[in-house]
Amino acid sequence: MHICDARYFSASGRVEIGGNHTDHQRGRVLAAAVGLEITAAASPNGTDVVWLDYDVFGTDEIVLTNLKADPDEKGTSAALVRGVAEWFVLHGRAIGGFNARIATSIPMGAGLSSSAAYAVLIGNIFKGLFGADVSPIEIAQAGQYAENVHFGKPCGLMDQAASSFGGLNVIDFADPQNPIVVPVRAELSGYSMCVVDTGGSHADLTPDYASCATEMKAVARHFGKEYLREVDACDFRSSIGSLRYLGDRAVLRAIHFFGENERVLLQAAALESGDIKAFMGHVIESGRSSMALLQNVYSPSNPQQQGLTLALAMSERILAGTGAWRVHGGGFAGTILAFVPDGQKKAYRCQLGGVFGEDHCHFLNIRREGGGEVSE
Repeated sequence: MHICDARYFSASGRVEIGGNHTDHQRGRVLAAAVGLEITAAASPNGTDVVWLDYDVFGTDEIVLTNLKADPDEKGTSAALVRGVAEWFVLHGRAIGGFNARIATSIPMGAGLSSSAAYAVLIGNIFKGLFGADVSPIEIAQAGQYAENVHFGKPCGLMDQAASSFGGLNVIDFADPQNPIVVPVRAELSGYSMCVVDTGGSHADLTPDYASCATEMKAVARHFGKEYLREVDACDFRSSIGSLRYLGDRAVLRAIHFFGENERVLLQAAALESGDIKAFMGHVIESGRSSMALLQNVYSPSNPQQQGLTLALAMSERILAGTGAWRVHGGGFAGTILAFVPDGQKKAYRCQLGGVFGEDHCHFLNIRREGGGEVSE
């Protein structure tokens, strides 16, 4: 594949620091782009075909004359390209064929949103090569559309927004078409973020992920609303007794939402003021809420597989009084996030790596730049 006069593009993975399963209810999240990225060297080819050469997946060809979702492409990188392209066309933005070589340092399936980063990368390639007038939030929305409609992942907008904007931000999805993105100044010197991939299978977990949104929306409908963000928290709390007909888990998940949605602001305020002890406490509270109320640390259909619970228990034993730990992302299998004092990094990696694999502990830094075109 020939790439003439290549231009270079990049998008990063992300970590969710606060706001577990709040974005799909139009809540708040605290999320950061990280220093692991997916990159492309790309140039237009004058055709209606996207030719891609991946460092790990081989080659791909996507014909842009048909942008309808293809069931046979679900779960593939081609679905993300076609989905982003369709969003651009539906919103009157320019696209075209291009050749690109793709490389990535984001581990696949490690809970760092490699698919969202890929979609953000593709959106920025279309923007850069063909002059599409598109903002960072619109690129994120194109990525979410591609994941929901083409890729087959019922995700919210957090992953794509975090990658697209870069840095550490509180993102408020009260109006998902115009989310409010507020940068957070944070000084975490002396600590490192670590995402631990517990290696659990994500197969057949889509119903578990979807149940969180379904049950929260059922509570919202009791109040004549579509999303929990539209429900007054005091009205909810005074009505708990009358909500049990929806199932106690639905009520508990709604309790989690209201607490977690406010906790995001407490986390951000603690970081801004330099109160690291308070911040760590809020991170731990977030994790405990996910475990006890949201109940997304293991799948009820497979209680024998509890890698997340095991990783959290080990993290608490190692980091109690010095760091913090919580469920990371969708849950049920996958990853946890820990804040590890620099003096304990070796011990933490040794102990968690000894159980889940040395290469499953990813120490990360925050990337300030969002997705976009970069110099070579």
